[in-house]
Amino acid sequence: MEYAQHFLYPSSLFASREPYVVKTVLGSCVAVCLWDKRLHFGGINHYMLPTWNGTDLASPKYGNIAIEKLIEKMRSLGSRVEDIQAKVFGGGELLDVGGGKSTTMIGERNIAIAKLLLEQNKIPIISSSVAGKRGRKILFFTDTGEVRHKFLDKREL
Repeated sequence: MEYAQHFLYPSSLFASREPYVVKTVLGSCVAVCLWDKRLHFGGINHYMLPTWNGTDLASPKYGNIAIEKLIEKMRSLGSRVEDIQAKVFGGGELLDVGGGKSTTMIGERNIAIAKLLLEQNKIPIISSSVAGKRGRKILFFTDTGEVRHKFLDKREL
């Protein structure tokens, strides 16, 4: 099958009832892939920071905004929350800050907000590849929910 393609930039999301392969590259960012097992379509987001602080724009740059907006988008396309399942990727700690330990732990906090919000919305995480010291390239197939990913070295990000 020939798929339409979409590259997902940081701070954005994408969902379609049409078959797409969505590509993105993650470091400390996280991508949440949602798939409707009844209607057989999906969506994905790519966020950079865990939570919106309320001062600048409430954009999908923030996990709490990106996840809620993606759930809303899926629902606007006909999904029922009980039919949605999730896959979570990214959240690597790629920056070494003094002594090899990052003081901000952005990746870890990005992963935590995904787990928390998906649990609050009763959306099961059926698979994930998170944390670690390497980035990831993601290919998400919206019609099947399949995600292919490969690890990247820092020079490939």
